[in-house]
Amino acid sequence: MKLHWSPRSPFVRKLMICSHEIGVAERMTCVRSPVEMTKPNADVLRDNPLGKIPALVLDDGAVLYDSRVICEYLDTLHNGARMFPTHSAQRWVALRRQALGDGMLDASLIWRFERAKPENMKTHELMAAYALKINTALAALETEAGALAASAFSIGHIAIGVALSYLDFRFADLAWRKGHPQLAAWHKEFEQRPSVVKVEVFDDS
Repeated sequence: MKLHWSPRSPFVRKLMICSHEIGVAERMTCVRSPVEMTKPNADVLRDNPLGKIPALVLDDGAVLYDSRVICEYLDTLHNGARMFPTHSAQRWVALRRQALGDGMLDASLIWRFERAKPENMKTHELMAAYALKINTALAALETEAGALAASAFSIGHIAIGVALSYLDFRFADLAWRKGHPQLAAWHKEFEQRPSVVKVEVFDDS
């Protein structure tokens, strides 16, 4: 299988951690495919009409995207513990957590794009709205940190852990750990998991 990949993409990192967690990473060939909001990648567009990564080209030529779909597909290729629980109650919790982590990443990407604009082109109301969303998500996760630590590791944990790591990478000035001690303690444990250690922290080169 061919994976459109970039070391800067948090969604790619999420997928790679999932693939190492379930032992299928070696079944994919990673092809570096940088994408930018203002510069679509022609090679990626041929496989994903949205021009986004990750995109996974299967052995039969079929293509899967985005990270949520690809991770759930990969979870069908092994016989170990599932990243997507099958038990109804556990599944909805895992999917909700995945939605929260992915939503934080979506908000962070747009917020970062806006912050990078020249001062006279920034939409400050938009920046304030995304800052509020991130801070509200962090507050919610602080209250859930104990439950995160106590529950079986799932795709929800991966999505949240990657989102927090991305804040470290692109929003170091936020110092998100301040005021969120339980979440910070959980994230420290997350970063020590073998599947997480195997996947390089974001590379800005």
